[in-house]
Amino acid sequence: MKYIQIDIKTSRGGIEPLLSALMKVGITDTVVEDPADIDDLLEKKNDYDWDYVDESVLGLRNKQPQVTVYLNDDDEGRRMVENLHHAISGLKHEASAGVFGSEADLGPLTVEMCLCDDSGWRDKWKEYFKPAKVGKTIVVKPTWEDYEAKPGEKVLEIDPGMAFGTGTHETTSLCIKLMEDYIKPGGKVLDVGCGSGILSIAGALLGAGEVLGIEIDPVAVNISRENIELNHVEKIARAQYGDLTKGVDFRADVVVANLMADLVMLLSRDVASHMLPGAVYISSGILDEKVEKVVDAIKEQGFRILEVRQDGMWCAVAAAI
Repeated sequence: MKYIQIDIKTSRGGIEPLLSALMKVGITDTVVEDPADIDDLLEKKNDYDWDYVDESVLGLRNKQPQVTVYLNDDDEGRRMVENLHHAISGLKHEASAGVFGSEADLGPLTVEMCLCDDSGWRDKWKEYFKPAKVGKTIVVKPTWEDYEAKPGEKVLEIDPGMAFGTGTHETTSLCIKLMEDYIKPGGKVLDVGCGSGILSIAGALLGAGEVLGIEIDPVAVNISRENIELNHVEKIARAQYGDLTKGVDFRADVVVANLMADLVMLLSRDVASHMLPGAVYISSGILDEKVEKVVDAIKEQGFRILEVRQDGMWCAVAAAI
């Protein structure tokens, strides 16, 4: 599908006037790139906002603020392009007339356009997602790939869509490997932050009798439900919207949480109330540099550590009361 991409260079002070001018001509769907947001991110208002920031992100702090508009390459799209140019022209006149104040700087307000075709890249990532054996028995297979299961293998078919979770990431594979060791036939599993549903489905395939996945992203909840049906485990597993375990009335033999270090520590304060006698708490998404802090936080809640596993820079912890 072809589309028109329009990049408008501005300043931080020009973002709001620019968005307002675009809205007046009917353009409401925009993407704002404000490098100053990275400084806000680095201030980290909550402990769980992020674990690390890639250097490539820090390099964006020197970029000029930009508003991007995407339009269909059709008659309506081209009409909107004309509207956009009129809006920018009017905004420049208003700025020069001092409408926004004599000291206001809206930036260059230059417009760069290109006609793009997404057919070459929108599914490019799929080339790198191949069937992979995770642990002793589970094989994760994308829906678009063929795979013939070998004796003893359990094939988990997944289409991650817009949700996190393909099974190839170390945090996910660590969880599956621990689940293989701790899930007992007919047991209950609680998957906190289920994403694409991969760990919920794995729980069902590994013999659990009931699985509940909790996810705060409504889009991911729908994707998780679709993947559960795709694997024909809807009689065992289900997914629902929720923020960690708030308001959840479910107790399990295995609680698995593939989140991030600070969210794992936050969840650890309440997770015991969702565990049956003899249950195991599996947590992952923990950078190796934070695992000691996470382990201490889990111990403070009365848990004993069963084991810590590491794969590259990531760790997973299994604990019990």
